Amino acid sequence: MAITWRVTLLMLAGIVPVVLRPAASTAAVWILLVVVLTLLDVLLAPKPAALEISRIPLRGIRLGESTTSELTVRSPARSFRALVRDAWQPTAGAVRNRHRIRLGRGDSTRLSTPLQPRRRGDLRALGVTVRAYGPLGLGARQRTFPVEGSVRVLPAFESRKHLPSRLQRLRELDGRAAVRVRGQGTEFDSLREYVRGDDIRSIDWRTTARSRTVVVRTWQPERDRRVVLVLDTSRTSAGRIEGAGGGVPRLDSAMDAGLLLAAIASRAGDRIDFIAGDLRVRSRVRLAGQRDVTQRLQEAMADLEPIIAEADWSNLAGAVAGLGRHRALVVLLTPLDPHAIEESLLPVLPVLTQHHRVVVASVRDPELEATAASRDTLEDVYAAAAAEQTLRRRDHTAAMLRTLGVDIVDADAESLPPALADHYLQLKATGQL
Repeated sequence: MAITWRVTLLMLAGIVPVVLRPAASTAAVWILLVVVLTLLDVLLAPKPAALEISRIPLRGIRLGESTTSELTVRSPARSFRALVRDAWQPTAGAVRNRHRIRLGRGDSTRLSTPLQPRRRGDLRALGVTVRAYGPLGLGARQRTFPVEGSVRVLPAFESRKHLPSRLQRLRELDGRAAVRVRGQGTEFDSLREYVRGDDIRSIDWRTTARSRTVVVRTWQPERDRRVVLVLDTSRTSAGRIEGAGGGVPRLDSAMDAGLLLAAIASRAGDRIDFIAGDLRVRSRVRLAGQRDVTQRLQEAMADLEPIIAEADWSNLAGAVAGLGRHRALVVLLTPLDPHAIEESLLPVLPVLTQHHRVVVASVRDPELEATAASRDTLEDVYAAAAAEQTLRRRDHTAAMLRTLGVDIVDADAESLPPALADHYLQLKATGQL
């Protein structure tokens, strides 16, 4: 049961009879009267179990978007005056989730609760609490019902704004926006009739001899390559850095870069594989021939969270080898942390570079450069010295990786996705995949 503010007002109203008849018995009688009226009101209140409550399923949304949870409440037997609270876990961002309803017998209503999720993953409803008031409004029956509900929040994919310009560059490579010519990293596409301006070296003389017109060969960039995305979910990916929308985890920035690269590579006709892990493999998805590559990847990434442990790169490299020994572009989405890379990643890199083209994509913290440049006070000087040491260790680690044949893409959270996409397009254009 529950009591309302009217009980407090009724108690305060007892000051009047106490003033008129100042005696302990007067106060006792008044308190007893209020208690009896409240209990009677609770007994006359309708039972919350008489309501029929159902929830409309929610579709998945991206982080940063909002949605609405909708409940359908029906009273089949009697009239109802109640307060309904649609409770969600705090990170779901439920606002204005308390609804006052008045229902007649057989009436129904729909209650809407806006949700503004603040993290990825499956966010669940905690239950629906109904407080049914009595006719006097002094007391109420209250009960919480486990009405199941959840909303799946996918990675934000902020970098999709860069997709049109990179697809335009891809079309130019593919020959749909430019004349197709033979060169490094291209393969035979089709035959067509010669037109003025075509390179005479592209003429297919055998076909021309069998036909009445001059026929030329057309070429396109090699397709059906393999791109393997390896996402590091260890402790180094948990750090927050400054991005376009404020502080964001390194893991989310790496996801954004991986999604943009996967979207472009799938349009280029390449096969996408995805592995995420730390001490063990947390997610493994093969997307060969899939049309909704980014949607599948977002689903696979939604529940991933960093753990406070080092990455076992030997285990992750084994997972890459398990996908096949055909040459692939292996993109390691991991922070360029000197200690973690030197201890765990360096020993397994020769095995990866022997069979694959390896790229390390790292989110760079712009605060390091800002701290290293600040020398105003004595404390700033000490902080700048520490920042300079960290930057030099990062540069030294990057140099070691390059000597092993690894490409490095190191940029801030906003610049990393387009930088990684540009690096892929450059490799595509020069035939290095």
